[in-house]
Amino acid sequence: MAQSMPQAFVANFLGQAPTWYKQTIIAFLILNPILLMTLGPFVTGWILILEFIFTLALALKCYPLQPGGLLAIEAIAIGMAPAEAVYHEALANFEVILLLIFMVAGIYFMKNLLLYVFTKILLGVKSKKVLSLLFSLVAAVLSAFLDALTVTAVLISVGTGFYAVYHKVASGKKLHHSGHDHSDDASVIEYHREDLEQFRAFLRSLLMHGAVGTALGGVCTLVGEPQNLLIAEKAGWNFLEFFLRMAPITMPVLVGGLITCLLLEVTKTFSYGAELPQTVREVLEEFEAEQEKKRTPRDSASLVVQGIVALFLVVALATHVAAVGIIGLAIIVLLTAFNGIIEEHQLGHAFEEALPFTALLVVFFAIVAVIHEQHLFSPIITEVLAMDPSIKPTMFYLANGVLSMISDNVFVATVYINEVRAALDAGTITRAEFDQLAIAINTGTNIPSVATPNGQAAFLFLLTSALAPLIRLSYGRMVIMALPYTIIMGSVGMVAVYLTL
Repeated sequence: MAQSMPQAFVANFLGQAPTWYKQTIIAFLILNPILLMTLGPFVTGWILILEFIFTLALALKCYPLQPGGLLAIEAIAIGMAPAEAVYHEALANFEVILLLIFMVAGIYFMKNLLLYVFTKILLGVKSKKVLSLLFSLVAAVLSAFLDALTVTAVLISVGTGFYAVYHKVASGKKLHHSGHDHSDDASVIEYHREDLEQFRAFLRSLLMHGAVGTALGGVCTLVGEPQNLLIAEKAGWNFLEFFLRMAPITMPVLVGGLITCLLLEVTKTFSYGAELPQTVREVLEEFEAEQEKKRTPRDSASLVVQGIVALFLVVALATHVAAVGIIGLAIIVLLTAFNGIIEEHQLGHAFEEALPFTALLVVFFAIVAVIHEQHLFSPIITEVLAMDPSIKPTMFYLANGVLSMISDNVFVATVYINEVRAALDAGTITRAEFDQLAIAINTGTNIPSVATPNGQAAFLFLLTSALAPLIRLSYGRMVIMALPYTIIMGSVGMVAVYLTL
């Protein structure tokens, strides 16, 4: 039966999203102007944040760019923030945008090397506990010298590679056994359901250990997270001084995080502990053997080039010779030039993963602009600054942590460090107090923010990646899997702040 034009418009709105989801978004859009007129911009601003979190929480029902974007457009249209403020927020985070566009694409051209190395590690390390610790520790070390988003891009690339290998081989085996073409995803799940579900759980746990590792390492150095550099700049700390000032908090938290990783694998709680199924191990071993046989001199040369460029990448990022995104662009040029990738359509695939997230991040900046314009965090900042100096660092750590769970940790850190610097310049606090609060701000925004994908861009990147639906990693599951880390790392950090500052 042919649809009428109004029915077609309704059907097109948010496409295949469930009807109840579409109705909820429409209700939000109708409700916000009414709330603004009746309750004012401050309350409406907080409700807008909760609505945006709703779109993130249901990212598997509908990619957050569309519903979140509609909320952001409405917020600008009804005057909760000017369009110039969104541009200002995007400009302030231009390094992060460049990183996403170019560095993630650069990692795409390194995927064969990554798959080769991590397949060796995965098949060589039989113990899941040791493997989990290895993933977490390596992610932490890399994030301390590189960038959490870059390391997360590596983890996503590796996870996608493993999943693709198993899916491809499993599809072929199904075809071989049945004599019919049932290579679509549904039939593979049906035929290999138990192994596939266990493999998904295995990949989920490894990726979450790795993602938390990026937070463990990212808090330690001034290049680990974008806000660290800003805090160090305001405080006048160099690389070594930043590390040494943070170490009394970050080192105990690192130990606590690694112990948590081990305990989760031992107890097999919070969706951790899944082993690599033997059949999947066999598939990966067969794949590796097949690849070794098929490897041509040209393939080997390509791996060598990728290895040399990977070394250049580590050195360039560790020495901070240029903005991370510019280094990423250099990686693309080097890898494609020396591996013979010269056609435009070959380059295009590399940008498919990161650009939707880049667009989502700019939408997120629109929500951040509302937070900034309506001073949604100001009452909390004022209250904490007025507290007794002996408990002020601990309360700053807590306030930053809670706000970073619901907002972006870079934004929260920026707002707080600017307020504290203004207080120092006005003579309200001493230089010693400023140093203590700067440490509390850095650790507070980096450590408890692992609780949700809202706080850590690396977590949000993982949640909205093409890999997340394949391994059934939803917002809710991510929050549950992060919970033990949040409690232990957050508590250890708070105790360390209380005892040392």
